[in-house]
Amino acid sequence: MNIEPTGQACGAVVTGLDLSAALAPEQIAAIRAAWLQHHVLVFPDQALSDDDLERFTLAMGGFGEDPFIAPIPGRRHIIAVARAADETAPIFAESWHTDWSFQARPPAGTCLYGIEIPPMGGDTLFANQHMAWDAMPASLRGRVEGLVAIHSAQRAYAPDGFYGEQDKGRSMDIRPSDAARATQTHPFVRLHPETGRPGLFGCLGYIIGFEGMAEAEAMPLLMELYHWQGQERFQYRHTWRPGMLVMWDNRSVLHAATGGYQGFARRLHRTTIAAA
Repeated sequence: MNIEPTGQACGAVVTGLDLSAALAPEQIAAIRAAWLQHHVLVFPDQALSDDDLERFTLAMGGFGEDPFIAPIPGRRHIIAVARAADETAPIFAESWHTDWSFQARPPAGTCLYGIEIPPMGGDTLFANQHMAWDAMPASLRGRVEGLVAIHSAQRAYAPDGFYGEQDKGRSMDIRPSDAARATQTHPFVRLHPETGRPGLFGCLGYIIGFEGMAEAEAMPLLMELYHWQGQERFQYRHTWRPGMLVMWDNRSVLHAATGGYQGFARRLHRTTIAAA
């Protein structure tokens, strides 16, 4: 097992492992340690079946819950992140977010495996939120310390949301629901539950406001924070290849999809890792 940092704001490439085979306990421990250190791990040149992907996810902590997107046929815990070559709907998940932060116990991580990868475009961006906190000026820190963020999926997955009933012509099997209007609170600046390191959790999108703050004050602050959190100096830009598995820590990074592959199909399989 070899771990090579990307040299960017987060991320490392892991080679020397065959993830289609069951991992030994010491290998699992080493992967988790590297994951906590680097936040995003890339495993290139893997030939994984859906069974392999599920086994790896179980080894990393078990399955989280994936609401509002139907699993692929015959599976409960794998969803397809897919786009047809002629699809014209907006790119899925191209705004910064951390997966399912509106849950009471958001998933610790996400695994994404590249199956059909276009010859250009489709990079995934990751933004290190420990670094975003460490670099934050005292004036902005003073405005966010102690804030409790209100998270909700309503702007994305409610029937009138971005992926709601008006969203047509999409390959992904998204199931909007009034359940998306529920809210959940989390501290905006919180300690990582395993490392204890402070960082920013979530951003505008799934965060719809702050407790005790009027919307007229909260929205400009959320916009200001969104631009701060996603700065290029905090980013790792990941370029995909077929057979590549990427595993990221939702507790320490934001991520966003990118386009640039019009005319080519794209398909990846995704699982979530349950909260530790």
